[in-house]
Amino acid sequence: MSNEETLTILACQIQIPQTNSAKERDEHLSQSTKWVSDELAARPADLVVLPELSSIDYSRAAFSRLDEIAEPLDGASFQAWRSVAQEFRVFVSYSFARRGAGGNYISVAVVGPDGNLVGHYDKLHLAQYGASMEKEYFERGAHLMTYDVRGFKIAPIICYDIRIPELCRTLAVEKGVDLITHCGAYYRDESFHTWHSFATTRALENQVFLLSLNRAGDQYGNSLFCWPWMDENKGPVTFLQHEETFKYITLDRDDLNQARSNYSFLKDRLEDYNGLPFLAGSRSPSAS
Repeated sequence: MSNEETLTILACQIQIPQTNSAKERDEHLSQSTKWVSDELAARPADLVVLPELSSIDYSRAAFSRLDEIAEPLDGASFQAWRSVAQEFRVFVSYSFARRGAGGNYISVAVVGPDGNLVGHYDKLHLAQYGASMEKEYFERGAHLMTYDVRGFKIAPIICYDIRIPELCRTLAVEKGVDLITHCGAYYRDESFHTWHSFATTRALENQVFLLSLNRAGDQYGNSLFCWPWMDENKGPVTFLQHEETFKYITLDRDDLNQARSNYSFLKDRLEDYNGLPFLAGSRSPSAS
């Protein structure tokens, strides 16, 4: 195989402690970079992926302290993960509370093996139901992001984003994405058990690889990785129910090509559905 036919991900379902101060945030960053470094020292990867807000706790207590613990793009999280990226020559996708000109954002940033920022994505859709309270503390994003690793085009999305089908469709069809990295902070509230259905559907309907990565903990866990085609013979890669899990997953471009060749539903879409004429139904004739 050529060196651009496979991509190995290290997916990190990590536990995130209480982080109500910059000091606690930085202590967690030090610990999590050590965990990831230990994994990479034992086995290399091309891309490391971490869950939503991997730098801080997902809680009102933490969010009420965003004046202290939110960061600029070149803040503590970037400095921590760029060291890992440079040492192990790997791309790292991490998530943090970003302080920007318009307010605070739930963001994913990617740092490359050279230690430079590849780009960042701000969560487009903010969740405000169940255990979520994001609209009270964060602003919504306003742009998409894609980047390339070993010939695979990758796009990050964040948690609630996956429930809006137009986003993944745009990334797959308009932007030509091969892999969607979906980082989440899925708490076991009333919406938890619907999450996997959305993840598997987005992967299948868009014929992409999709990593749906949660944090670890008593109320979190159950991450999964989805292939571009799944059936009774090949299902998603599942993670532990609660515990921290570091899982290596290798993507093969042949899987992508085969799914898109065997099942042509993306190619069979019409260019425009809004322009189709609408014929209203009529009442059934009355029985005589």
